[in-house]
Amino acid sequence: MEWSEVVAHPSLRDLPFKIELNEYGSVVMTPVKIKHSVHTGRISRLMGQMRAEGEVLVECAIKTGKGTKVADVAWSSPERFGVIENDTDASIAPEVCVEVVSASNTDKEMKGKRELYFESGAQEVWTCDESGGMRFFNAKRELKRSRLFPDFPERIEV
Repeated sequence: MEWSEVVAHPSLRDLPFKIELNEYGSVVMTPVKIKHSVHTGRISRLMGQMRAEGEVLVECAIKTGKGTKVADVAWSSPERFGVIENDTDASIAPEVCVEVVSASNTDKEMKGKRELYFESGAQEVWTCDESGGMRFFNAKRELKRSRLFPDFPERIEV
């Protein structure tokens, strides 16, 4: 299955789950808790407040080497947004991709997603754990702070 088919499929439009495709074209669904949604909303608002230029994207579909993955939040510069704004799934990852981690996510899964986002062009990948703790990565290592959003907090308060 291709991402354009997922987007157009009538029975998949209104599901209360995060939907992605794996490398075999199979649909993968992940239910989310309210706290996940709260963290996503707060991260997106903070990003928008800190960087007036560019676009904050919620539930951003990104084409990767192992199917379409959906970053919970992403930030794209105006230049990169000009490239992806009409894509069904972004042909190049936004500069920042954020995953809000659920209890069902494993470290191995999150490491794999980070690698896929970097291979697709992300400059930073952030994770937010269930208690709101933030971690920032570039393609080489974990960072103490984001380089693109140096004032972003280390914890999202709920």
